[in-house]
Amino acid sequence: MSSYSAPLRDIRFTLFDLLDVESSFARLGFEEAGRDLIDPMLDEAARFSGTVLAPLNKAGDEHGVHYDKDSGSVTTAPGFAEAYRQFTEGGWSGLSAPAEFGGMGLPHVVGMPLEEMINSANLAWGNFPLLSHGAANALQHHGEAWLQQVFLEKLVTGEWTGTMCLTEPHCGTDLGLLKTRAEPVADGAYAISGTKIFITAGEHDLTPNIIHLVLARLPDAPAGSKGISLFVVPKFKVGRDGAMGERNAVRCGAVEHKMGIHGSATCVMNFDGAQGWLVGQPHRGLMAMFTMMNTARLGVGLQGLGLAERALQNALRYSRERLQSRALSGPKYPERPADPIIVQPDVRRMLLTCKALVEGGRALGYHAGLQVDLAAHAGSEDERRQADELLGFLTPIVKGCLTEWGVECTYHALQCFGGHGYIAEHGMEQLARDARITTLYEGTTGIQALDLMGRKTMQLHGAGLKAFLGLVQVFCEQQVGNPAMAEFIGPLMEKAQEWQALTMAIAKRAAANPEEIGAAAHDYLFYSGYVALAYWWARSVAAADASSQPQAFKDAKRETARFYYARLLPRTLAHKAAIDSGPAPLLALDEAAFDA
Repeated sequence: MSSYSAPLRDIRFTLFDLLDVESSFARLGFEEAGRDLIDPMLDEAARFSGTVLAPLNKAGDEHGVHYDKDSGSVTTAPGFAEAYRQFTEGGWSGLSAPAEFGGMGLPHVVGMPLEEMINSANLAWGNFPLLSHGAANALQHHGEAWLQQVFLEKLVTGEWTGTMCLTEPHCGTDLGLLKTRAEPVADGAYAISGTKIFITAGEHDLTPNIIHLVLARLPDAPAGSKGISLFVVPKFKVGRDGAMGERNAVRCGAVEHKMGIHGSATCVMNFDGAQGWLVGQPHRGLMAMFTMMNTARLGVGLQGLGLAERALQNALRYSRERLQSRALSGPKYPERPADPIIVQPDVRRMLLTCKALVEGGRALGYHAGLQVDLAAHAGSEDERRQADELLGFLTPIVKGCLTEWGVECTYHALQCFGGHGYIAEHGMEQLARDARITTLYEGTTGIQALDLMGRKTMQLHGAGLKAFLGLVQVFCEQQVGNPAMAEFIGPLMEKAQEWQALTMAIAKRAAANPEEIGAAAHDYLFYSGYVALAYWWARSVAAADASSQPQAFKDAKRETARFYYARLLPRTLAHKAAIDSGPAPLLALDEAAFDA
């Protein structure tokens, strides 16, 4: 059976030694968020995820959710509701929310280790509170004062949960095609009518009310994405005084049957003239929804990281225990009937790949989370702007790469287990099934690639890339003359220069042929991800050397970084070659000839 133990040593190393979050918190006005506060929180989060959530993971997968067609109600797996009660009583749902709305007012990045632990322990359960934070953000930044007073505290404390209702049966990413309508009615309310699909936690039995944030069109809405507005639509109507009233005209019409995350309710939601309230300005709903969507995308990136971490832990344990054949250079454990498979180079390749992607990915993801805090609380407008540009640039990399690496790592873990990985007994096939969905929801990998290449790089003239390359340059300049870092700094500087040149070359070709952007996007996403991890692995070695960590930990960081530079960073060569080939190999074949 799959097991999980929170990787507290590496989480603490990432936060305190590598990112030095305490210095940032002091500058941002979070003086109370010191290590004496954060360390006990990490311990308690590890306890909760390991002893409360992890034991429910297999049961949630086997039991799934139960949908009652007559009532439209959804019942979660046994133990899920009790775990949610403990979650809210512990104050976890409002960790980084403002104190004025019932939260603890801690920095956003402090909540990221908790998210990672929940995702490792029980991804399906973690989907129920996942979107409440984003819903609260959208209301905090765009909602009227009375909406904030009525809904925010209950979302922050977890008394109610929130959803994002975007996709419809006839439109996925192209929200300009959506048909859900919003008709004005009395008292400033609107009647919302339409069908939304793939709604995570759209219906469940964990809370008495569910708050849906719904994209819809007003009667005078212009066509396309510029005619979309955002509305808050509760499952039970809520008065301006905060009192919960009668059932609203919103109902779960079905629950999707999925290949993974069986314990999570993925719902079809039918709105039949449901009472809703406008959030933000008419026809500006996408802007308000993106406030919610960006933090959700970082959260899904952490889902890929969490599953990869759990897969690594179990593959490592099994590889140490499983006896099979001998090392090619001779027995390593002659007193045993065979050597453990961890002596085999190919098993080590898979384990080291997982270790390099997990620990490097943790640094990448947590650093992006730190930009959320800098963008909101930095002292100068210039620093806030730069953090926001960097966050926008990093978000599709975190979401796209960490989830795809999660799929890769769960695959490697299956390979380490061999045939035992394919059967349900060891729990590895569940991790592989669950990981697949992370590459799809909150925007597929292709959508993340287009966002990075098109909007975040071409349209914004590479502002986020320049900010990241500035970090690389400062770090490399600091390490010049340090012989212990020379093996990493030279290759990193070369890749940074190549990254910049590659981006400029794509932009030049795209000016003549816009298809260049779509043709390059996928490979540019992963090229960017691998170079970003090269930076974080070099930083990790330097931070470990300067830390008080045990020598074995420092040595492990250095050797893993060497593996990364030797075995994984060269993947950029293939991605660059694909980009340089242009759109012709993709577009030359006539559509009708695909089945020729």
